[in-house]
Amino acid sequence: MTQHEPPDWFTDLAESQSRTEVLPAISGSVEPGKAPKRRHRWRGRIIALVSIVLVLAVIGSYVSVTLTAPLGAAAALFHRPDVVRPAAATIALPQVGESAVSISGADDYLGPTATGVFAFSGGDGALPMASISKLITAMVVLNARPLDASGNGRTITWSKADSALYDKYFVLNATIAAMKNGSSMSEHDALETMLVVSACNYAEAMADWAFGSNAGFISATRKWLKSNGLTGTTMVEPTGLDDRNTSTPSDLIAIGKLAMANPAIAAMVGKTTLDVPALPGMSSTNDLLGTDGVNGIKTGTLDSAGSDLLFSAVVPVNTSITLNVIGVVLSGQTRSSVDADVRTLIASLKSGFHEVPLGTQGQVVGSYSTPWGAKARMVLDKSASAFTWSNTPITATMTTTTLKTGASGEKVGSVTWVAGKTTVTVPVVLQGSIRGPSSWWRLTHPAELLGK
Repeated sequence: MTQHEPPDWFTDLAESQSRTEVLPAISGSVEPGKAPKRRHRWRGRIIALVSIVLVLAVIGSYVSVTLTAPLGAAAALFHRPDVVRPAAATIALPQVGESAVSISGADDYLGPTATGVFAFSGGDGALPMASISKLITAMVVLNARPLDASGNGRTITWSKADSALYDKYFVLNATIAAMKNGSSMSEHDALETMLVVSACNYAEAMADWAFGSNAGFISATRKWLKSNGLTGTTMVEPTGLDDRNTSTPSDLIAIGKLAMANPAIAAMVGKTTLDVPALPGMSSTNDLLGTDGVNGIKTGTLDSAGSDLLFSAVVPVNTSITLNVIGVVLSGQTRSSVDADVRTLIASLKSGFHEVPLGTQGQVVGSYSTPWGAKARMVLDKSASAFTWSNTPITATMTTTTLKTGASGEKVGSVTWVAGKTTVTVPVVLQGSIRGPSSWWRLTHPAELLGK
């Protein structure tokens, strides 16, 4: 039988057992050249094993860190919507004579000063006001002799002297209305006749009835003007036929406001025909009543000074805004030209308001992008517009959230537009989704992840 050498592992085991048995006997002594070799072999294996464990630990830690590392925010790019600013409104004031206009009901758009005098044309000097004088006469009479609770006031019986006024003003080619000696009418109807048909004989008769004479009337008128701060107005008689009855556009705006604040006068000057039983069918001198919202106030004409009109108008702009306009034209060319100028002015005020488009639903206002290639747009969630006056500046600001991932339709911010006192805000949403990176991208892009 052929003998074979035992395998190395068997020899090592035998030597190990032999060594274990003899070590106590030799008290630590070893055979030269044998033990060190075996020790080095075990030490190398331990080092290798530890190295492998450490490498595996490092790899495991890397994988864990990269797969769970928090994501950085997506980069955002903004495209705030541009707004086309409308052209400035042109207030079409008459170019002949002097004029002014006051507007209430739109302070948020026009500013608080619009209710004073919003615009002038031709200056603010004193000019003859013709029959607009009768409006002052009516207010001074009512200040001294107010109407009673019935709204009719006292009953007036016309005297022979009163009746003679008809002939006086007929000769002067002035506007008149019948006034029979001994006939009677209420104070209200007499004032209405004076204002609606502009009857000069009624103006003088009412001044004499309330104050006894023209001197008494002028004294009371001056006190009334002073008490209302109307320093630019002068009255020398009650009808306006004298061109020394003068006023300024700014004073007449204030007078128009006082008149329309008096319910009795406001009702009278808004009538297109006289509503007095004794004088049926007489028409108002104000041809604009009922046109373009005009509801008053008083006309005036002098051959030497042209045509005048103090007017009031209620002008709806939209469902929430109504303009209350008081305006005046002094020394216009003709009655028809003044009427045309006033209609043009009212139209220009209304057209100065407009709805300005701000943005449309789905309009792109920005985008998000990520290092791992995910992209999505920011879009307006709905359309928006702002109601403005003239070329009011419109500013836009945009706010967005810090986004790492997001689903399509998710709100990610808003756009706010400001035009004067009007503010409009629309949500901004994602168009498209931003998903997180794949595991492979995380494992292969440590710098992008761990460098955040």
